[in-house]
Amino acid sequence: MITVHTFGWVPPFAQGLVRDMRVRWALEEAGLAYKVRLIDAETQQAPDYRALQPFGQAPVYEEDGLSLFESGAIVLHIGEKSEVLLPRDQEGRARAVTWLLCALNTMEIVIQELAEIDLFTPDEDWAKERRPLAEAMVRKRLSELAAWLGDREYLEDRFTAGDLMMTTVLQILRHTDLVENEPVLAAYVRRCTARPAYQRAYEAHMAAFRKKAS
Repeated sequence: MITVHTFGWVPPFAQGLVRDMRVRWALEEAGLAYKVRLIDAETQQAPDYRALQPFGQAPVYEEDGLSLFESGAIVLHIGEKSEVLLPRDQEGRARAVTWLLCALNTMEIVIQELAEIDLFTPDEDWAKERRPLAEAMVRKRLSELAAWLGDREYLEDRFTAGDLMMTTVLQILRHTDLVENEPVLAAYVRRCTARPAYQRAYEAHMAAFRKKAS
């Protein structure tokens, strides 16, 4: 049985964005059963958890003696089990992997900087000085991505792990109107998150937080 280790609670601004969402979504697309182990701050520091995740982060993926961390690596591993996520032809697979890495290395790296400024240090003088430049870079990347998408439904000729990862990265900007200001991207995110597999993953992801709040 596959086990996904993730947080039992996070603040509201992070709910829906914790990276176990990427893993859950991939598992739902692949039609693979899994169970969840919820962790807390104490667990993060425990030696047995650090043996699985050296930095104490989430998620961790376990399957038949294999343990993985880093959401991109986990999604690629799941993709090897599912043609929905990674096409079986060599070129199609390579393009899907390219977009997954693009989401993490070209898009998320600039998006995450802006999000951290906005959510954690908005009142710091250095952050106020840095933010316009950070937002300008995000706008540039979003514009370039929208130009690529054009009238495509997905990044390539069909949904792949690249779209899964790109969508979750774009969602990091939900506290802003930057994606909504790019109609092509806004429609793309709505299209991807309307997939039944995403909806199932989201409900499962949010269930623990709702239970904690009740």
